[in-house]
Amino acid sequence: MDIAITLTAAPESKDLLLGLSAQLQRDLNGDLEFGWLSEGEALDLILALAPEEKVAAADLKATVAAALGDAHVDFCVQPAQGRRKRMLIADMDSTIIAQECLDEMADFAGIKPQIAALTERAMRGELDFADALRERIALLRGMPKTELSRVLAERITLNRGAQALVETMNAHRGHTVLVSGGFTYFTRAVGGMAGFAKNRANQFIWEDGKLAGVEEPILGREAKLAALNDEATANGLSPEDVIAVGDGANDLSMLKAAGLGVAYRAKPVVAAEADAQVLHTELTTLLFFQGYKREDFVTSIT
Repeated sequence: MDIAITLTAAPESKDLLLGLSAQLQRDLNGDLEFGWLSEGEALDLILALAPEEKVAAADLKATVAAALGDAHVDFCVQPAQGRRKRMLIADMDSTIIAQECLDEMADFAGIKPQIAALTERAMRGELDFADALRERIALLRGMPKTELSRVLAERITLNRGAQALVETMNAHRGHTVLVSGGFTYFTRAVGGMAGFAKNRANQFIWEDGKLAGVEEPILGREAKLAALNDEATANGLSPEDVIAVGDGANDLSMLKAAGLGVAYRAKPVVAAEADAQVLHTELTTLLFFQGYKREDFVTSIT
């Protein structure tokens, strides 16, 4: 079985990649097949194992992490076969976009510190997600619906690489799904901005043009897992065919179920359990992890 070790460097660490690959060659005591995915930015190291050889994934990851040290380099260790996934499922807030939508709504209402504290604790897994969402919506009750268009226009931005990630997956016949514990008002807009084929999220309740609540049942951790399974099955795929990305505790079930679960600048509880993490680079690193080369990327950004 061949093992793919993919290294992707932030700009300040690009000069370190060749040296790091040499260090890994020594540490792993074997011949590593070397190939650039993007020269000076991302490279693949393929470790060939004989059928009788077995190396624990955790041991390999620990060896790579030790070799990288403090370098601003993200990495992934996985079987080389089957790493090109056929479906992407992604969280929205603080993953595909740089913001938390409810926090930005709260800023317009003048109560951001209160809401943001609840958001942070929920994403760390310290609060039940559904209860924390209900509490935040209760604090925002009475907010005019017209304010949401300002939040979307003035605050919401895609994270670097989001559009290229989604459009490249689409172009290579991958199914793309945006799933959020947030709200469809935002997922529809963000899904369109980034190019997602489908989106799933919660629904606001409005009364006389003002926020009155959230529809039940609330889409949270297990609903995200259900979305992965439902969308995979509908497209004739298995969870192993899926790459999932998220940052919060409510993403953990779908990350652990996916063939490759990636933590994006995530809370510690998420980073500790994901297959890989993106901490220093951008979302296109998920394409490098799948073996795409830079020239394979597709984006409508000009």
